[in-house]
Amino acid sequence: MVDIHCHILPDVDDGPTSWEMAVEMCAMAASDGIEHIVATPHANDRYAYDRNAFQSMLERLQNEAAAGSLSFSLGCDFHLSYDNLQNAFVNPQHYVIGNTRYLLVEFSNFGIPPQTTSYLQRLLDGGIVPVITHPERYPGLRDHMQRVLEWVSLGCAVQITANSLTGTWGDRAETGARWLLDRDAVHVIATDAHNTTRRPPVLSVARDDIANEYSADVARALVDDNPRAIVGGKALPYFPAPLMKT
Repeated sequence: MVDIHCHILPDVDDGPTSWEMAVEMCAMAASDGIEHIVATPHANDRYAYDRNAFQSMLERLQNEAAAGSLSFSLGCDFHLSYDNLQNAFVNPQHYVIGNTRYLLVEFSNFGIPPQTTSYLQRLLDGGIVPVITHPERYPGLRDHMQRVLEWVSLGCAVQITANSLTGTWGDRAETGARWLLDRDAVHVIATDAHNTTRRPPVLSVARDDIANEYSADVARALVDDNPRAIVGGKALPYFPAPLMKT
């Protein structure tokens, strides 16, 4: 399995608070069957994003923690704000996953701006593929999930959080995640791990849930085929047209 959204670097955002915790998270991920992790520090007004520094940290993590059991690449948890977008339009390689054109995009918990669709379209027009992170968890989208289907129709990909399916984020997040799954509007499941307890780097539970409720093929696409394609900079092999039913 491949995890494209993981806060694995210590003391850079609200993820692990020590190298020891980061190492333990790596061990948990490897034990769960995860082979590759994209480190995704926040890039927002609260947390400055220093790609060169984070790349050095990731190399240290590879040398000290992974012991050959994991490989890594660097991306970010890109907050969709005006200032961030202006920077991304000028220097997209500063934010995307590795050397690809895929960009993890997160929204504000306080509301989804009306210009969001135009922002996403501008990224797409610039050759960047937004991967919308955990739409099931945003209060501002819970009553407007049809918007996510519209963004998928534009060419955006959607990533839901693994433990949204287990109820960790509450009933509404679980309902939202399954609503999107029912409409073929989920392309990746990721951990969005921050620690070893409430938000651990575990994908297998969600994978098995999807395999049982939908199919083994869909489960494999969401935790392996598609995220592996993203890391490799390739087109997503699983990208069905979303079912625009209510």
